[in-house]
Amino acid sequence: MADVGSKSLGRPVLYALIFLGVYLSYQILSPFLVALTWAVIFAVLFYRMHAALAPRTGRNGAALITTLVVAIVIVAPAAGLISALAQEAPQAIDSLKQASQNAPRQIEEIWDAVRARSPFPMPEDPTDVMIAGAQRVLAYLAPRAGSFVAAFFAMLGTLAAMLFALFFLLRDGAAIARELRDRLPFPEHESERLMTDTRDLVVASVGAGLLVAAAQGVIGGAAFGLLRIGAPVFWGVVMAFSSLLPVVGAALVWAPAGIWLLLSGEIGRGVVMLLVGTFGISMVDNVLRPLLLSGRTSVSGFVVFFGLLGGAAAFGFIGLLIGPIILVTTARLLEELRRSDVAGDSAP
Repeated sequence: MADVGSKSLGRPVLYALIFLGVYLSYQILSPFLVALTWAVIFAVLFYRMHAALAPRTGRNGAALITTLVVAIVIVAPAAGLISALAQEAPQAIDSLKQASQNAPRQIEEIWDAVRARSPFPMPEDPTDVMIAGAQRVLAYLAPRAGSFVAAFFAMLGTLAAMLFALFFLLRDGAAIARELRDRLPFPEHESERLMTDTRDLVVASVGAGLLVAAAQGVIGGAAFGLLRIGAPVFWGVVMAFSSLLPVVGAALVWAPAGIWLLLSGEIGRGVVMLLVGTFGISMVDNVLRPLLLSGRTSVSGFVVFFGLLGGAAAFGFIGLLIGPIILVTTARLLEELRRSDVAGDSAP
C-alpha cells in the first residue's frame, strides 16, 4: 500500500521536476536562441552538402568543411556589402538631398493643392518636411551610436555561437533527427512525414526566399545603375531586404523611383524603370520561386502575410523567416494529432 502511495506521489513530483528543468534550460539557452535558430536553419539548408562529403572525409571533416563554407557564404558577401554601403550611403543621401531641393514643378503643384485643402498648417516648401524629418532621424541616432557598436559586437558573438552550434548539428544531425522522431507522440511513418514536411518548409520559406530576395536586389541595383540613379548598390540592398516584406516587396523602392523620374520630366527613364520593376524585379518571384520549390510545399499567402508580420513583431528580423514556419508546423502538428485520434477511435 505504501508503494502505491509513493508511486502516485512520485508522478506529480516528476512532472514538477521536468517543468523546472525545462524552465531553467530556457533561462540558460535564451541568450542563444537566435544563434541556435539560425544554426538549425543552416543545418537544414546545407545538410545535403554535409551528407555528400561525409563518405569521403568522415562526419567531423564534413561538418567542419560545411561550417566553413557557411561562414564564407555569410561573412564574405556581408563584408563586401558593408564596404559598398559605407561608400555609397553618403552618395545616396546626397542624391536624396539634391532631389528634394530640386523638387519638380509637378510636385510643387501637388503640394500646393494639398496644402490649400489641409485643415492643418503646412510649410510652403515640401523640402522643409524632408529636412525636418532627416534632422529628427539624426537627433535620434546620434546618442545611440554606442549602442550600435555594442550591437555590432553582439552580432559577431551570435555569429560565432551559430557556427559552433552548426558544426554539432551537422555532425550529429542524423542522431538528433532520430531522437526527435522517437520523441514525437505519433506513429513512426507519421513522425517521419512530419519531419520531412517541416524540412521542405524550411527550404521553401528560407532558402527560396533568400535567393529570390538576392535576385531582386541584383536586378534592381543593375537597373538603377543603367538608368544612372545614384548609389545603385545601396538601393539594390534596400530592395533585397524590402522583398522580404509581404504585399509591397521591392516595389517599395523601385515604384517611387520610377514615379519620381516621370514627375521630373525623365519620361523615358521613368517608363523603363517601371517596366523593369514590373516585368523584371517583381516577376522574379513568380518565376524563380516555383523553380526552386519544384513541388516541395506551398504555403498560403494568408499564412505568409501574418507569419511575416507577427514573426517580426515577436522575434525581430529572424521572425520574418521563422514566423510562417511556426504557423504551418503548428497546424500540421494539430493535423497529425487529429489523424492519430481518428485512427485510435477507428481501431476498436
